[in-house]
Amino acid sequence: MGLFRRLPGMPKYIYSEKESLELEEYVTKTFGEFKYAIHELISPDIHLDILVVEPTEEEPFYKLVTYGAGAYKMPVPRAYRKYASRYAEYVINIPKDWDIKNSAPEDYWPIRVLKEVGRIPVSCRTWLGFGHTTQSDEAGSAYAPDTKLNSVVLDYALDKELDRASLQMSSGRKVDFYQVIPLYPEELKLKMDNNAEAILDKLDEEFDDYRLISKDRKNVCL
Repeated sequence: MGLFRRLPGMPKYIYSEKESLELEEYVTKTFGEFKYAIHELISPDIHLDILVVEPTEEEPFYKLVTYGAGAYKMPVPRAYRKYASRYAEYVINIPKDWDIKNSAPEDYWPIRVLKEVGRIPVSCRTWLGFGHTTQSDEAGSAYAPDTKLNSVVLDYALDKELDRASLQMSSGRKVDFYQVIPLYPEELKLKMDNNAEAILDKLDEEFDDYRLISKDRKNVCL
């Protein structure tokens, strides 16, 4: 599809044209064909777009995939590099009736969360991988007026064979993909008091597909 555009004033961290094409091909093969992207207008560090994979009969939900986060080389501690690449992109699944073109908080927040997650490594000079969590703000406010979800945990995104989604580029860059799973405050506490498996296993027990977000889903810790 060729979304790569090198323009004057480009951000510091950006894929090469070949890497961009390889990423687009991988996303299409792994998550589905995307018809368009939600383009970022101002990019101070990385250029972070969102690829939109629309619902199909087989998978009746949107898949939103970040495009650009993996251009930044995260400072993954050496002891963890056997488990996590230094480059990552992020995925979130939302219901087919979600109005993803609406900028109101109750509809826009999944996109905002994706952008925030994608930027945390570069803005905070840190890294993100499986089991890491982020919260809406220091106060733990809900993401929108019509939900009590206020945080996320990262799970491995899966390819069509249900293996960990990961792209080995010809440049040598290996990009891991992580699924963004929204949580309630009580669910976040369970994770923080134990580990990621504690909350992900509980979600998996309760839902056929816990990767598909719902703003009013059952809180598995109440």
